[in-house]
Amino acid sequence: MRSLEGPLRQWNTTAASAAGVALILAQLLGLKAAAAQEIPPPKIDQEFLKQEKIYRSRGAAVPRGYVIDRGLSGYAQSLPTGFCDALARLGSADRWLDVGAGEGQAILDYYASDSAQKCVSSGARARAVALSIEDRRTDRWRAQAKSLGGERLRYLFGKRLRDYSSDELGKFSLITDVFGGFSYTEHLSLFVEKALSLLEVGGSFFTLVPGVHLAHAQDKLGILYLTELEDAIGRPEKVCSWLKKASCAQVTCESKSDWKRPTELIHMQKTCSETSVLRMKLLEFTAGYPPTRRFQIEP
Repeated sequence: MRSLEGPLRQWNTTAASAAGVALILAQLLGLKAAAAQEIPPPKIDQEFLKQEKIYRSRGAAVPRGYVIDRGLSGYAQSLPTGFCDALARLGSADRWLDVGAGEGQAILDYYASDSAQKCVSSGARARAVALSIEDRRTDRWRAQAKSLGGERLRYLFGKRLRDYSSDELGKFSLITDVFGGFSYTEHLSLFVEKALSLLEVGGSFFTLVPGVHLAHAQDKLGILYLTELEDAIGRPEKVCSWLKKASCAQVTCESKSDWKRPTELIHMQKTCSETSVLRMKLLEFTAGYPPTRRFQIEP
């Protein structure tokens, strides 16, 4: 009788090879699927291009709702309780970073010698840095910067906050963002992480985000949400609850349900140096001022 050992050995080898090929194919398909999830689809890329046009608009082309000259009084109305006191406490050795500063009008108001606003103390002013995607400096800004001299007044443009190194920017006692990066960025967790990293321990980040599910108020019917968050399995996540999971940060939120859009006013105070934020991935983005965004916490 003919031995079956040879044919069986050959069959086993062939089966093993086929299984190996199948495993490799499965892994490649898995990698392809994962890559497809990580790379923004073409529609989002198109929306990014539309958003860039908004950022770089000039003169009459600037959309009516895209404010670039918001003054300090607007900051006092838009930011959480405690902002004015925090700004007034700053001294000449402190530093203030304003993200999405536009023309830098809030900083100019702060430096105005005749300013009678409650956010400004009668003492020496802090050093200030305005950050904008586009160079929107006015003649008034240039004149004020020249009169102060040195590094007391700086205007940085051409890059997002995340693209600056810590050496380029340094540390700050106060960071503000009024309808700036926090309301516009497609990299939400990275933006918050960067802001916290630039704060001195004990320093404060004041911001707001419109069109969100509120922490301390009930949602109303018919609301058009601009920024929506969900957890790793798709359940709704509120901005405030997500931020409170950050390490080395004390977070307080003030919910404004009676504003044009439900808006969360946010104050983050850095409590220790090892800050970290739960990572978010972008799921949807539609250009606007501000854009419509949907994020999900990464597993």
